[in-house]
Amino acid sequence: MFRAPGSADSREWWRVGESREIGTPHGPARVHLHLVEHARGALVLGHGAGGGVEAPDLKAATRAAREAGLHVVLSEQPYRVAGRRAPAPAGQLDTAWLAVVAALREAELAGLPLFFGGRSSGARVACRCAGEGEAAGVVCLAFPEHPPGRPEKHRRAEIDGVAVPVLVIQGDRDPFGCPPPAPGCEVVVLPGDHSLKKDLPAVERSVGEWLARQLP
Repeated sequence: MFRAPGSADSREWWRVGESREIGTPHGPARVHLHLVEHARGALVLGHGAGGGVEAPDLKAATRAAREAGLHVVLSEQPYRVAGRRAPAPAGQLDTAWLAVVAALREAELAGLPLFFGGRSSGARVACRCAGEGEAAGVVCLAFPEHPPGRPEKHRRAEIDGVAVPVLVIQGDRDPFGCPPPAPGCEVVVLPGDHSLKKDLPAVERSVGEWLARQLP
């Protein structure tokens, strides 16, 4: 059952691990490990195109997943590790993500159900890689349904192509739009814009409750 963040009985069963680099075909990625005792699974989260893993909604998702009993890994793409702000092409992002996942599966996350997730561009990567990466589910924070003002250029196929459960959390004033609910895809619409900063407790609660329902 999902436990309220910060509850007195939830502070001793998790520990924050070290950050380290993992080699990929496009340069080193960096992962930040947030490990729990007796993990039931793990959630790997990616950042947005121009932002980093310190985004408030990623922090909220991290807290929620730890409270639900999952290890959390925040993964920085190689272009960010190299100090570049402009994102790499989609194919490079996906290849790097899958290399990170493969390395983690041989180490800290061995034998665990693995959920993918991320915010904005990171959510797109998580969706595109869910099949090949054998994800148990996908958490999308502020999925960019389409470029601002261009609803005809929607990216719905990236979510529609995911064969495992998907959670989408979207702001009701997000200029990037909002994917529609569909079988296997739960959509939570919250007050706010693309940053999802207006109601972070609701982000945390939604992620935690959804993850708890996906695990035995």
